[in-house]
Amino acid sequence: MVHVFTNKYLNSYSVRVTMGGMATSWSLLSNHGHVLVAVAQDPDARLRDIADAVGVTERAVHAILTDLIDAGYVSKQRDGRRNHYEVHLDLTLRHPLERGHRIGDLLNAVSG
Repeated sequence: MVHVFTNKYLNSYSVRVTMGGMATSWSLLSNHGHVLVAVAQDPDARLRDIADAVGVTERAVHAILTDLIDAGYVSKQRDGRRNHYEVHLDLTLRHPLERGHRIGDLLNAVSG
């Protein structure tokens, strides 16, 4: 049996599949994708807020943001005691299957 759930914070979908009495849950976007969507929706969000929205730890969000910053998808600017993030919408997706699409295309598709 397949159940589709929406994440009200990220406007995303996850799927729960029940097979042989065991439930497995997965999402169509990776945690990197979820963090990218969360940062695009709220560039001034705290790590704690992003972690709560994505459903991972603050440490995981920090590691993911480091990956996104190192890859050039996001830049970080310190603003007092907070960080402000900027998503670079014109960069293309990394995987060869999606390389013809920009980050902005993905964010428009999932954020409406």
